[in-house]
Amino acid sequence: MTNAGNKYIIHTERGLAIAGTRITLYDVMDYLKADYPHKYIRDIFNLTDEQMNGVLAYIEAHQAEVEAKYQEVLQTAQEIRDYWQERNRERLAKIAAAPPRSGYEAVRLKLIERRMQREVNNK
Repeated sequence: MTNAGNKYIIHTERGLAIAGTRITLYDVMDYLKADYPHKYIRDIFNLTDEQMNGVLAYIEAHQAEVEAKYQEVLQTAQEIRDYWQERNRERLAKIAAAPPRSGYEAVRLKLIERRMQREVNNK
C-alpha cells in the first residue's frame, strides 16, 4: 500500500497515520464505520479540512487494503482485550465480591439513581 500523491498519509510503526499527528487511519475508520459526519470526525481529531479530505481520498483510493488492515487492527485489539480480561478475571471477581467501602453510601445511592434514570430515558 502506498501513499503516492497523498501528502497527508504516512506509514509509521503503528500503521497508516495522518502526517504530523499520532492519529491513525484506523482511528478515523472507527468513526466512519459508525456513520459520524465528516465534519464531526474532523473536529474530534482537530484536523484541517485539507487533512480530512486527504484522509478520505486515501481511504477511497485504497479501500480494500485499508479495510483489510482495519480488520486486522480490530482483531488484534480484541485479542489484547481478551488476554487482559482473562488475566484479571480472578482479580475483578474478587473486587466485585468485596463489600462496599464505608463512607460512600450517599455516592453509591446517587449512582444507582442516575443509572435507573438513564435506563428509563433509554426506553
